[in-house]
Amino acid sequence: MSLRIPLICSIAWCHFFGFIFGCSQLNAEDRTVDFRNQILAHLTRHGCNAGACHGAALGRGGFKLSLYGSDPPADYDAIVRQVGGRRINLAEPTLSLLLLKATESVEHTGGLRFDDQSESARSIRDWIATGASYRSSRTFDRVEVSPHRSVVRDETQQTQIKAVAHFTDGSTADVTNLTVLAAEDPSAVSIDEQGRATVHRAGRHVVVARYLNEAVPIELLRPFDQPFKDSADTNDEHFIDREINAMLATLRLNGEPPSDRWALRRRLSLNLVGRLPDFVELPIGCHDLTGTDRDAVAAYVDALMQTDAFADYWTFQLASLLRVRQHNDDRQAIETYHRWLRQQVADGFDYREFATALIGALGDSRDVGPANFYRTANGPRPMTEFVSEVFLASRLRCANCHDHPLDHWTQDDYHGIAAIFAKVSGGRQIGLNPRGNVTHPVTLLPAAMRLPNGESLSDRGAADGNSGDPRRQFARWLTSPENPYFANAIVNRLWKHMMGRGLVEPVDDFRATNPATHPQLLRVLAADFVSHGYDLRRTLKQIAISTTFARSGRKSGTRADTQFYSHRLSTPMSPEVLADAISDVVGVSEPFGQVAVGTRAIELIDPETSSTTLDVLGRCDRKSSCEAEVQTGKSLAQKLHLLNGPLLNSRLFAMGSRLDTSFNVYAADPIVDDLKIVDQFYRVALSRPMTSREQTYWKQQRHSLEDAAARKAWLEDFVWSLLNSEEFHSIR
Repeated sequence: MSLRIPLICSIAWCHFFGFIFGCSQLNAEDRTVDFRNQILAHLTRHGCNAGACHGAALGRGGFKLSLYGSDPPADYDAIVRQVGGRRINLAEPTLSLLLLKATESVEHTGGLRFDDQSESARSIRDWIATGASYRSSRTFDRVEVSPHRSVVRDETQQTQIKAVAHFTDGSTADVTNLTVLAAEDPSAVSIDEQGRATVHRAGRHVVVARYLNEAVPIELLRPFDQPFKDSADTNDEHFIDREINAMLATLRLNGEPPSDRWALRRRLSLNLVGRLPDFVELPIGCHDLTGTDRDAVAAYVDALMQTDAFADYWTFQLASLLRVRQHNDDRQAIETYHRWLRQQVADGFDYREFATALIGALGDSRDVGPANFYRTANGPRPMTEFVSEVFLASRLRCANCHDHPLDHWTQDDYHGIAAIFAKVSGGRQIGLNPRGNVTHPVTLLPAAMRLPNGESLSDRGAADGNSGDPRRQFARWLTSPENPYFANAIVNRLWKHMMGRGLVEPVDDFRATNPATHPQLLRVLAADFVSHGYDLRRTLKQIAISTTFARSGRKSGTRADTQFYSHRLSTPMSPEVLADAISDVVGVSEPFGQVAVGTRAIELIDPETSSTTLDVLGRCDRKSSCEAEVQTGKSLAQKLHLLNGPLLNSRLFAMGSRLDTSFNVYAADPIVDDLKIVDQFYRVALSRPMTSREQTYWKQQRHSLEDAAARKAWLEDFVWSLLNSEEFHSIR
């Protein structure tokens, strides 16, 4: 007893003075447990600092830790110094509240986190017993996880995952036992305590490895158990097809043959100009896609891209991306913005210069189109989030209150950019406000302007002569070829538009823990985009002429494929495109508010123009992102509107409609002529002739009708059913 009391006192005494003099350890050479690299890793591994536990914004039970250990000094203070140091017991480490709670030796709302005989419990006891020091002999740099990608045959083949921490002094440490391994789909992949992963289902699966606050994705592939025929001709493959076919071969998925020329023509027209092919004005000789070979497709694509319809449609696409809408009833400003966007598209703009013009815009928004960019979001923080979503495809808002839990973005990144946009004065007149600032929530001081690469803008402003407008430096960083997000973000959006699914999904959620399904293809597409002058037309054309784009939508033997492009993915038309397509087919324009009759839905400048049809079909009001999945025709309200609403019923046999005109023209031989009308509507609505089976069916349906009234009702029902069909509503 006489020996224990002095020992306890000496430990407590040293620990007390350690806060002041930095000697909170018994002997630096004897210390084996590292707070930052080990203790925090144990807490992270067991979820103690996760968002659902003490890593929440307000913590839990009066105990707050930084999310995934992103702020070690604050965590040390919370564990060792707060509540009078009650969370650790230097005299009796086993009685430390930090251990008693986690092992549920005392009541703990979070339940049992680890056993008192576990490695985590032993490490925490040893750390406390040696003085609970904050000091570390080395600084963590990065974690390397292997394998990055693994292909397994079946459930009998396990993948051993290994994590190695690299430190700034050049040393390394195996930290597999301190790394959290979480499968994106736990029902498809199970992972044991030793880091061995077993894949239970065929396909592509992602496991995220987290050491401290760094997360690394691992891709596990298991081929499908089915006959596979590798028919790819590697000597004549387009670079897109080469990457897609390599993945299909790995997974033993058979690619579908090309679509027929009718389906491909319709697909190209709807994807590139947002209109059914029979209503696109092309030069003589270019209207029909006469073949499916690459040269014929390229010629058809070139013709489409030279039309006013292309400029109109991609102005609409950019306006949706940029959330162009009217502010404070300022019609003149939105018209100026829309006119500028259309001119950019018509001129074949450089997307890098386009982004730079928006970021650096100044002036009266009624006269300067790009100045309206700064009327989209109200304030520097919303502007930071808006810009990051549009040009970086990253959800930076997570880094407002804490470092991003799933990516490398930090609070300093977020508030560093916000500080840049704080220098912009808003309203109708966009100008600079040198005194503008935002408060950093950690320091409670004005945040320093800072680029996400860690560079302070003041370091370069004077040398570049741009110190007066920090946005120029930000735009230079944003659009730099070295920026891994800028080009990737836009080509991924173009890929989704053409293919029905992004290589990264959702398209505005680029992060390390959400890897692309085909990362090499994304890199190649982005590199091609950059090397050809950031030309959207070029990328759209490269996708359009690929064999992958031309594949049939049939799913023979590949029903499990939803992300590898073995077949064409069917996607619904957007509300605006569908409304225009219906108007084209019935031959009667849909009225939109007070705008001129005949104005198409995609030509509307204001997304809040009065239209019951567009509202019911689910148009985006552009008050927030418009990149959610389109669900046109899926809801009950939409179905009722299409089935029994004025969108169709009031226009089918209206005077001067296509059906009314055709019915009056074809009157000599009613049976033959009615079938001509049926064929005509197949061609304009579905962009193809009837099949022999369809011809037989409609001839049988028509045969028993005699008088004009019955024929008229039958034709009306036929067109109604055609315009309500899944084939008409889809781009497939």
